[in-house]
Amino acid sequence: MSDQPQNDLQKALAGVRADIDRIDGDLLKLLNDRARCAQRVGEIKAEFGEAGFIYRPEREAQVLRRLQEANAGPLLNENITFFFREVMSACLSLEQPLGIAFLGPLGTFSESAATKHFGHAGRLLPQSSIDDVFREVESGHAHYAVVPVENSTEGAVGRTMDLLLQSSLKICGEVVLRIHQNLLTRETDLGKITKVYSHAQSLAQCHEWLNRMLPHAQRISVGSNAQAAQKAAEESGVAAIAGEAAAERYDLPKLVENIEDEPNNTTRFLVLGKHDAGPSGRDKTSLIMSAPNRTGALHELLLPLSSAGVSMCRLESRPARNALWEYVFYVDIEGHRDEPAVKAALEKLAGSAAYLKTLGSYPVAVY
Repeated sequence: MSDQPQNDLQKALAGVRADIDRIDGDLLKLLNDRARCAQRVGEIKAEFGEAGFIYRPEREAQVLRRLQEANAGPLLNENITFFFREVMSACLSLEQPLGIAFLGPLGTFSESAATKHFGHAGRLLPQSSIDDVFREVESGHAHYAVVPVENSTEGAVGRTMDLLLQSSLKICGEVVLRIHQNLLTRETDLGKITKVYSHAQSLAQCHEWLNRMLPHAQRISVGSNAQAAQKAAEESGVAAIAGEAAAERYDLPKLVENIEDEPNNTTRFLVLGKHDAGPSGRDKTSLIMSAPNRTGALHELLLPLSSAGVSMCRLESRPARNALWEYVFYVDIEGHRDEPAVKAALEKLAGSAAYLKTLGSYPVAVY
């Protein structure tokens, strides 16, 4: 048999591989050129006394949106976003690695959200509670916090919302994370599982699946999905409901994947710091406000928004801590606080609301 077809194949592949090697060399040079430009930005800011915050959320969002618009494929936009986030993360770390506090331990969805937003060059600082996450940034031990604020299935995260009311931290970004829940265990048979550990929200997100597939297994709520994975790694007859990050970190097999009841299960996280963001061209502004306890008060409270042509994209109420049957309202609106329409609406709200706090303006999440 002739060796010619095999020789032709190797020759054709050699040509393409040579192109790949050349392109990789070009990419390496360009990446280092970009890093040097990022360093120069920091030097120029320092020269003019504008060093301030090295992380600019609005600039990052503008870059990612521009790249997505210019992307002609075959790479998907989400691949482009992932790659360039990592590039920007590495470039920022040349100036100063950012310390990112989040609800730990390692292996939680909060870690995944922090890494998705800040890349792998960020310095991850897992905390034992959401309160500690806030305190870590308020005290200056971390630059930014990533905290869950709402889930598409289970609704608002109450502790985050209560702390936003008390804290001086500003919202400077948001992360939207698709949540896939997996059954992690060293067992190979569902019939051998007697206990299932997970965070209360994850247990609720998989309630119907557990009813069908593990009706007799005891469901035990723990502080985080990562803690659940730790227990499943150590005990026999035990499973954890957790995400991909926990499976990898604790070397746990996924006996069943994607067991969440809602196929579009998504959690929204907020990025908090000591500053908010400048206008990016597609932004949100988050507010907390209250109205006098009288008929039609909420309608009157929201009237300045509709009068100014400002769209509201979220409204959530929480009991006020200082008075029985009084409520505060958490509102997200479209636009940046410096845009004329939003600015006019906020000025009117300041005159009509019993209480008004602007939590920050920030870019809409880039997927």
